[in-house]
Amino acid sequence: MKKLLFVYFLLAGILITAQENLTYQNPSSEILELANAPLAPGVQIDSKGEYMVLVFRDQYKSIAELSETELRLAGLRINPVTNIGSRTTFYTNLMVKKTSDKVATQVIGLPENPRLSGFSWSPDESMIACLNTTETGVEVWVLNIKEGKVNKITDANINANMGSTINWFKDNKHLLVKTLSSTKKPLINTDLAVPTGPTVSVSDGSKAQNRTYQDLLKTPNDEFNFEQLALSEIKKVSIGGEIENFLPADLYDDIDFSPDGNYVMVTKIKRPFSYLVTYNRFPSESSVYNLNGSLIKTVNQVPLDEVRPKGFMATRMGKRNMVWRSDKPSTLVWVEALDSGDPDIKVEYRDAVFQLDAPFNGNPKLLLKTKQRFAGITWGNDNTAIAYDRWWNTRNTKTYIFDPSKGSKSAKIISDRNYQDVYSDPGSFVRSKNGFGRYTLDISNENLYLIGDGYTENGQFPFIDEFNTKTYKTKRLYLSEYKDKLESLVTAIDMKKGEILVRIESQTEYPNYYIRNIFKKNDLKAITTFENPFKSLEEVNKRVISYKRYDGLDLEGTLYLPLNYKEGKKYPMILWAYPREFKDKSSASQSTANPNEFIYPNWGSPIYWVTKGYVVLDDAAFPIVGEGTEEPNDTFRTQLVGNAKAAIDAVDDLGYIDRTKVAVGGHSYGAFMTANLLSHSNLFAAGIARSGAYNRTLTPFGFQSEERSYWEAPEIYYNMSPFMHADKMKTPLLLIHGVADNNSGTYPLQSERYFNALKGLGAPVRLVMLPKESHGYRAKESIMHMLWEQDQWLEKYLKDDNNIEPPKETIKN
Repeated sequence: MKKLLFVYFLLAGILITAQENLTYQNPSSEILELANAPLAPGVQIDSKGEYMVLVFRDQYKSIAELSETELRLAGLRINPVTNIGSRTTFYTNLMVKKTSDKVATQVIGLPENPRLSGFSWSPDESMIACLNTTETGVEVWVLNIKEGKVNKITDANINANMGSTINWFKDNKHLLVKTLSSTKKPLINTDLAVPTGPTVSVSDGSKAQNRTYQDLLKTPNDEFNFEQLALSEIKKVSIGGEIENFLPADLYDDIDFSPDGNYVMVTKIKRPFSYLVTYNRFPSESSVYNLNGSLIKTVNQVPLDEVRPKGFMATRMGKRNMVWRSDKPSTLVWVEALDSGDPDIKVEYRDAVFQLDAPFNGNPKLLLKTKQRFAGITWGNDNTAIAYDRWWNTRNTKTYIFDPSKGSKSAKIISDRNYQDVYSDPGSFVRSKNGFGRYTLDISNENLYLIGDGYTENGQFPFIDEFNTKTYKTKRLYLSEYKDKLESLVTAIDMKKGEILVRIESQTEYPNYYIRNIFKKNDLKAITTFENPFKSLEEVNKRVISYKRYDGLDLEGTLYLPLNYKEGKKYPMILWAYPREFKDKSSASQSTANPNEFIYPNWGSPIYWVTKGYVVLDDAAFPIVGEGTEEPNDTFRTQLVGNAKAAIDAVDDLGYIDRTKVAVGGHSYGAFMTANLLSHSNLFAAGIARSGAYNRTLTPFGFQSEERSYWEAPEIYYNMSPFMHADKMKTPLLLIHGVADNNSGTYPLQSERYFNALKGLGAPVRLVMLPKESHGYRAKESIMHMLWEQDQWLEKYLKDDNNIEPPKETIKN
């Protein structure tokens, strides 16, 4: 009896100490000061560069906001009380200014406690419409930019649950908006509803190898609730607030006016719904209406898209990507697969692009065939357009120039490259607003223009090129040559005048916007003057370091020394990374880090810990390369450990660190990386893994960049799963996960089961589940607590010498 009591109390003690009931904690003052720094406003500038609107928001949501009612249906997360996405980012203030003015003006007439979103410029750019979310619903407000004044034009009855909500008429005086339907029925409380029968799913034998989507429909009650929340009526609303009926209640998704404003294409969701895929793969129907709401023609009907061939390049049959041609008044364009949507079928051309002019009764005209999967068109005029295709398995992309009036035979490939090869990137073609108010190729005589990021072996030098459409040759017009700053070329305002909107920053100079004239030397006009909110980091020593992996592959990382750095002293280090897959070593070894980027410690950054005496190696290169017939993941573990060892060796060789006190961390796939490194090496003293996946058999039809299924490559799934090797993991690991994670594959269950395995096998591990949080964390309380947890973990295992034996560097099997 005494033995039984002893066992009882022993087990009770274990249960008592297994969980800690903590309230939300704040990190230390050094970290808290940085984490509480106010955000600079977002910037929206009109196409002429005359006016700008500054949009302000809080850096974080509150846990109370995340705790508002939320329904998760068909891939959507909806607040059924307010009828808008429950994770929407809201803005709290607006200011306007001419770009030539020094001071911005406060917008007047804002609602009390504004929660603004969904900003939409009017066609003439004199106004911006936006949504305001109240406690009971969503309203539409309109900002007159010159007057700096907003007005409410609807009640709080807008349905912003799905698709486009605000759509301007060409007259700049009216909008099409989606309102809640008068026929909407009360929602079913699925927690209280009594089931009427089982849920039954069937397969007809067709392969449906879909990713592990979350927030799917699960029951008939879910179907009912989704239908009620998607149900809306389309109304015509004037900027003065007058309302007219346009279309009756239905499950409306996207609304899109033709460039000339004479037609509107409306897409609505149809039944049957699916329990396997999200709503954007439900059946749909697209129809064109005139400005009175009368049906002109139904132009596309899409069946349920549950079953596709295997592979990232697989697609469905039928018309897809249907949009208006932006250089024509009212011409529809779309794409159709020529290979049955199956990447395994060998064909000369994969996709074809067609067009059909209003009134949409003629025969479609073939415009273009692409050798790989269609990836978009930038329209110009009747004679010039640029098209793109892409193929995942080879990482290849092709750029075509073609004459739309002559069709597919006119197409010529002007770029054929590996899209991961950033050194060869020719840039993006410059667009400008045409007479329809749509962005099309900026064409001057026979010339187009390209803006590029300018990554090279010697650093980053953004550029502007002139491209001749007859000779296909380029001429450099501008090259940014800053050595101690980073100049980003945001967009062209007027290429004929040489006016470009640019953003300039340095390590300690907060990014600000300027208008540069590339044809006039030193002609640079500041239009914002945002100050550095992170003053305590101004003295941080930051640099990009380069080093080699065991196989000679060139790697890099951004190195930060602690604020109190003393030469000759050895410091603990945090290595933070995210693996990326490549199909060739050349692309994998290219440098994209810029030492002149502003030092910005966002919510998930490890940079905070330079204030606490840590060396930080951030964004360390972790390429996983598979050349030829070998896939990157075939040697995932070997390359992963090799990347880590090379990074530690490089910083250790510089004399900065005590290599027995190195922690590794990452988020999402970076968390998966962390768990693998701790399982298969003894390079680290501790790890931090946030919102990861650890058992790949729970994502059996592919994950990240792996498109083979579990049944095609079971050894890959087994070898890459930290869960399968939990018995080898003895290094302290902090697991953090959002309870409401919606990312494909990173179910909260992944962390819970991995924790249970590690705990059962005696590994030092701590699991922190953040209530209400999704894949990225939003609430201030959650983020501050996350920072506190990470700080406590690092202090315990990297600074307290009595807690753990230093690792002996070995590579485990």
